[in-house]
Amino acid sequence: MKKKVLLILSLITLVFVSCDSNDDNDGYADYQVARALVMSKAEFANSVDIIAPRPIDESGKIYTYQDYIFINDKYEGVHVIDNSNPQQPKKISFIKIPGNVDVSVKDDFLFADSLMDLVVLDISDINNIQQVNRLESVLYNNVFFPFEADIVEYEEYNYETEILIGWETVTERRLIEEVEQTRIDFFNDIAVAESANGGDTGQGGSLARFKIVDEYLYAVDSHNINIFNISDLENPESLEDVYAGFDIETIFNRGNHLFLGSMRGMYIYDISSPATPTFVSEFQHGTACDPVVVDGDYAYVTLRGGNECGALESGLFIVDISNIEDPKLAVDYPMDEPYGLGIKDEKLFVCDGSSGLKVYDKTDVEDIKILNHFKDIVTFDVIPLESHLIMVGDEVLYQYEYLDDEIKLISQIGLN
Repeated sequence: MKKKVLLILSLITLVFVSCDSNDDNDGYADYQVARALVMSKAEFANSVDIIAPRPIDESGKIYTYQDYIFINDKYEGVHVIDNSNPQQPKKISFIKIPGNVDVSVKDDFLFADSLMDLVVLDISDINNIQQVNRLESVLYNNVFFPFEADIVEYEEYNYETEILIGWETVTERRLIEEVEQTRIDFFNDIAVAESANGGDTGQGGSLARFKIVDEYLYAVDSHNINIFNISDLENPESLEDVYAGFDIETIFNRGNHLFLGSMRGMYIYDISSPATPTFVSEFQHGTACDPVVVDGDYAYVTLRGGNECGALESGLFIVDISNIEDPKLAVDYPMDEPYGLGIKDEKLFVCDGSSGLKVYDKTDVEDIKILNHFKDIVTFDVIPLESHLIMVGDEVLYQYEYLDDEIKLISQIGLN
């Protein structure tokens, strides 16, 4: 018989309850409750499947290829959307890939992580997607303990025959007295949880962890650059990993350089020899969640503080990389809770979480000017295409057309 374990994580941050302001003094409060998603190892090895479109649970990274948009459903798979007409995008299918957080595509071959495995899919016929390869145990497991939750519930499972593929987090109303009583067992229970999750702690990826550069796929985990030679697209070759630091979250490429965003700073690697990235320099900042994009002589870094991200304040850091070996902070601007960002010509787009989408003129980085602010939406990730802008947030896909000094909504589609 499986034993259910209840952990109260709020002691870590000394915030005992995540109460809704409207708890009506009825003895209840709202909590973020995380539950483990467990699958048998036998089922996991044969788990990729193509099914009809389904509602999204938790939208993650977005990826565009030709007329299609791929939206990650965190730890569960990828939603496929036909965007040949951006004014009327259509859901096509859902690719079930347990443990998935990222994808990249080259020449009709889609590469996706499935926990520690790399899956290769042929998408040349989008209505008949086929798995062509699965490389086992070539990645590090990117399922991290859900420290953003107040309560973690899971049933102990058989580690020899079953595998943890992710966490489902929901808001639930709980009796405060019962939660308080559970705290007495907190320290014993948290030790069990860390053992079940292989000892890994940190944060899952918020933006791109995969990047294809020519005939190589670079996939970052919390500590390493995982390198694959994909000159034979159906049969990637796993090469030796490169240790890159701590809490790596995102990867961006410009020319012969990779820019890695981490919770501690930005790391720059030279890929002139693509199979063996070499460290060039780093830019350090306080502990915060950190995606990065690069344009010209500047790197644009959003730092999100609070909760599991560490830092107390959030902001946009613009880093001068004209001397790639000695990056320096040029200027920083306050933000509320920034996630993804993107650049198109002189426009800078920042997804500022529940504060909406912010559009800036970055002609003068020392004095960026806001062009537009879409306030009444929750934003997460953005891709500025040549023809239009794509953004996802709060389980909605938005698309905008570029105007001279602003952008205008042309369509939106709910993903639920």
